[in-house]
Amino acid sequence: MTIKIPGSRIALIFLSVTVLAAAQTGAQTRSSASPGAIVRPNVVIILADDMGWNDVGYHGSDIHTPHIDQLAAEGLELDRFYAQTACSPTRAALLSGQSSQSLGIYSPLSKLNPTGLALDQKIMPAYFRDAGYQTFMVGKWHLGFYEPEYRPLARGFDHFYGNLTGGVGYWNHVHGGGLDWQRNGKTLRQEGYSTHLQSAEITRLIQQRDPEKPLFLYAAFNAPHLPNEAPADTLARYAHIENPNRRIHAAMVTELDSAIGQLMETLSTEGMLENTLIWFMSDNGGLNRTAMPSGLVSMSQRLEDWFGKPLFPKTLEFIRTNALDGGSDNSPHRKGKQSIYEGGARVPSFVYWKGRLSPERITQMVTVKDVLPTLLSATDIDANGLPTATTTESAGVDQWPGLTRGEFIQAPDYLINGMDGEALYRFPWKLLALKSGDLELYNVDEDPGESVNLIARYAELAAELKAALDGSVRGESVHVPLYRSLLDMDFFGGEEDRIPWSEIGGE
Repeated sequence: MTIKIPGSRIALIFLSVTVLAAAQTGAQTRSSASPGAIVRPNVVIILADDMGWNDVGYHGSDIHTPHIDQLAAEGLELDRFYAQTACSPTRAALLSGQSSQSLGIYSPLSKLNPTGLALDQKIMPAYFRDAGYQTFMVGKWHLGFYEPEYRPLARGFDHFYGNLTGGVGYWNHVHGGGLDWQRNGKTLRQEGYSTHLQSAEITRLIQQRDPEKPLFLYAAFNAPHLPNEAPADTLARYAHIENPNRRIHAAMVTELDSAIGQLMETLSTEGMLENTLIWFMSDNGGLNRTAMPSGLVSMSQRLEDWFGKPLFPKTLEFIRTNALDGGSDNSPHRKGKQSIYEGGARVPSFVYWKGRLSPERITQMVTVKDVLPTLLSATDIDANGLPTATTTESAGVDQWPGLTRGEFIQAPDYLINGMDGEALYRFPWKLLALKSGDLELYNVDEDPGESVNLIARYAELAAELKAALDGSVRGESVHVPLYRSLLDMDFFGGEEDRIPWSEIGGE
């Protein structure tokens, strides 16, 4: 029985009883295909890359995202979902269930990083594989490149297709001079647009899965991360957008939306849709000129005006690209990717499970480090060994009771960091400790645009939050020194002049 009363917590209470009964029945039901196997739902995580708050139609965007909009409308829209402000930190928190800072991951991992996500961490795919799932990953990894033990196949995935590094050219799949496109450790030289290729791989994996086992799929798309590249026919749909970066960005988002539509069609065709839990999110806020430090933007603009583009040497071109070429929109929030203001970490997210979750807009705070404990709870998987918020300050919390039964889950303190400083959330309060030395305090529930600094009015609260921020768990940094990164930048696309990434370190 499916109960749908949009916007009603009563509906969710009744529904949760139905879901609980179904889960208990399922736990006692044995698969006819595989006697003795517990029936559990399939789980799909869809991770967009650098998608801004106002890059989706259901937030009022000028970008066409019908499939994303439909899923958000029919699922649980997480209105206050917080990631970290950049790629690697969010991925580390997502897969480990812990704060990225506690793991020593504070910013995007440079291609020069010899390590990555700590090897002593049991991460999401390993929990699902231990529970009998087949575990697939398609897309961007960005948590360790050089040695096989840091790569997806050694961390719990049965299958990996995509790129190891932080970003590739959409057509040539090159990163930092090396081809970074592989399937299970073997270099692939495939023609095609990366979003199309990833979509095709997802379809193939679902169609060729083992029907006797539940499926865990981590679909970590590249889109709409730089470089700005899109198929001509999709780009033509946005000819009315004057800004060229926004125009290409819009086309890239629409390509991502189409891939999500293809995923949903495949799940439906395979008869899996009603037994598949889907969690969608962006890894951080979108990239645009307001996100970057103003001095960096003005310098890059002057250099472009004087010398044109691309700039020489490559280091300047990399800086120019990141400072000027981002086409995302995070409004009404301030700034964006790699900033501690709301535009950097508050991102689009929803949970969809056809027939199991009634449409609702969830306004309590949920963070990326909550995803793992929440999914383990939703699928009744043993979380033995996973740090919890009651024992470890840096751990995420199980949000499933709040999402399905209307229980209020008080989010623990949540730390983010970016190019401009650090911030601590104790919802609804947020304290920003800027690198300039200034402190700012906002009630982000009442003032999501962070327009009224309350630091003077609530000095005692600010001092309390500052002490908590200073005392937050921080692990030893895994990052190489900045000067080394600047000498050999992480270019997305460009010429191939090194060996492929899958061949580095051996397999």
